[in-house]
Formats: sequence, structure tokens, C-alpha cells
Amino acid sequence: MKRRNVLKMSLGATTAFVTAPASAQSEKAEPEAATPACSPWPAPRPGGVGAAGLLGHCRIGTGPAVCVVLHEWLGDHVNWEPTLSYFDPGRHTLLFVDLRGYGWSRGMAGRFELGEATDDVLRLTEQLQISRFHLVGHSMSGLIAQQIALQAPDRIQSVTLFSPVPPTGFHADDAAMRALNAVVDDDEAASRAISSRTSNRYGAGWLQRKLGIARSAATSEAMRGYLKMFTTSAIVDPGRLTAPLHVVSGAQDIPFYRNEAFRSAFAAAYPHATFEIIDDAGHYTMLETPVRVASIIEKHVAAAT
Repeated sequence: MKRRNVLKMSLGATTAFVTAPASAQSEKAEPEAATPACSPWPAPRPGGVGAAGLLGHCRIGTGPAVCVVLHEWLGDHVNWEPTLSYFDPGRHTLLFVDLRGYGWSRGMAGRFELGEATDDVLRLTEQLQISRFHLVGHSMSGLIAQQIALQAPDRIQSVTLFSPVPPTGFHADDAAMRALNAVVDDDEAASRAISSRTSNRYGAGWLQRKLGIARSAATSEAMRGYLKMFTTSAIVDPGRLTAPLHVVSGAQDIPFYRNEAFRSAFAAAYPHATFEIIDDAGHYTMLETPVRVASIIEKHVAAAT
């Protein structure tokens, strides 16, 4: 089954339609216009040429602890929606950022490389006059977050990573690369990838929701570019990282993101790294266990502030 438009269901950033109650309608009355649901994202700033080449982003909260939050390969900022209600907006300012080709930055072309993504995020924070901040990454953006922390060590207060690509990269053989490339355009392949990363525990509604996020998130060009990025890139000289680093895995994820080799790769590169496992989640912890994820971020940020 090739890539198709999948209706994104539930949560505020999706579109819902309501009509007037039957009792309020007359035979001659025109049907009430469809009304979009209120978005949980207050005034997002789309990225692109018209935005001085900056990545699309949205701020939530007004607190002194600034957290820059990045996304994974099969999703944009929408992945994080379930967590929004569980952050303390008086203590945190959350800056959700979409990489080139994704979400609010979907119209931005690029090379989709590690260095480009790193420079994009740092340029955005400089333009927003954010001098120091905490970093939160997920999956492929976990690799980007590591590079950001190494490139601008004096600006990073802490790094919290969920199911991240390790500093050694995501090594895939030919068969695995064929399977990953198929995910870009084939819904059945994408569904298999999503299900395997949650131990096949969830029903059709979950799968439709997550596939909808994936298909609405990015261009095919961006997905292929970032796939090459996280399967061929690695962190050089990781010993320079000074910020506290916390790595969170889901016990229901595929073995790559939770086995001993994964942990050893982080421990060897970052001897001060700490680790945590969420027993009742797979790869998409912010969708599966949003209260726990928000609490982990708040706790790690507080310890480093």
C-alpha cells in the first residue's frame, strides 16, 4: 500500500467539525459552517524564507527554564501534544522546533544533514535571544541534540534524550535499509515499523493515529535525507560534552534502543550519563506515557538549573 493521506484523529492540532444541534436548525436555515477545533499551539511561527530562514517553532510557557524540544523521524511537534498539559508553564518555557521539511518547517528545503540541523537550531535560539537552554531530543533528533551540546557547550544546561540514536549512529544492513526506505512511501511498511517499536501491543486506532502523524509530518525528500543522516553519521569527540545527559528508553521498543550495546555506546561516550527505562512504553513515550515524560523532563531540568 503506497503512501496516502491518513486522517489525523483526536488532539487539538487536528481538525474537528461540529454542526448546530438539530433543535436549533430550521428547514430554511443554512447548515452551520465547519468550525476547526482550538489548537493547543499558540501562534506557531512557520519557518522558511519569509521567516529569515529560521526553523518553524512555537513557545509554550513563560518560565525561566527554557527547553528546546526536537522531534523524531516519523513525526513532528504533534508527537508532543499529549505532554503539554503536564508541564508547569510558570517554571518552563518550552520551545518546540520542527526541522527542515517537517511540520512548521515543511516548506524549507535543505541537505538534511547533521551539521545543517545543528546550525539551524543554534541560529534559531540566537535569533530568539536565548543564551542558555535545556535540550530535549527524540530518536533521530537525539543525535542532533548531542551534536548541538558539543558544538555549543557553554549554552547547554542539560540534555534529555528519549529513545535516541546513540553517538555511534544507527547502523543498518542492506535489508534493514530497504525496510526503512520503504517506510517513506509505503503505509504497510510504516505500520510495521510503528507496531514493532511498541511491541505490537496497541490496536487499530493507535496505529491510524500514529501513521497519520507520520504522513502529515514531513516531505518524502526530508525523510530520505534524515534517514541517510542518522544511519551514516556519528558523533566525533563526544568527550567534550559537559552538560548533564539523561537517556530514557521504552521497555517495549525494539532491542536496538534498549539493549546493552545501546547503553554501552552512551556510557563510553559520556561517562556521566544517567539512564532510565519506562516499563509501559515503546519508542513513542511522549504519546504512550505523556505524564511520565513531562515529569522526567521537569525533574532533569530542575536538577540542572
